Amino acid sequence: MNAAMTDSRLALENVRYAGTGGASRENRHHGFRPAFMDLETAAVYLARFADGRPAPFHLIDGLPDELVLSRDAAGRVAEIRPSVISGFEQDGRFYTRDEAAQALSLASAFS
Repeated sequence: MNAAMTDSRLALENVRYAGTGGASRENRHHGFRPAFMDLETAAVYLARFADGRPAPFHLIDGLPDELVLSRDAAGRVAEIRPSVISGFEQDGRFYTRDEAAQALSLASAFS
């Protein structure tokens, strides 16, 4: 598996997927919600703020304790299990960032 997921890794993913539809700001108006999937369990978790409110972008701080590997001195989640990937949920289905980008690319080709 890859390295543990961190805020820095999420930031790099956002740069990588900018302009492709694989970033929250580009696909939310199509009904995609930022989410995470644990590849070991296939469980999907919507991105949430630490207080439980849905987040409009990927945050690791609101994920359940069973995914957390470490916290910083303030108690915020610092890293989560390497088996967890970021992506999106739409209509009950999880999409990887690549799949979301492809879905938006196909949708724009037919509009």
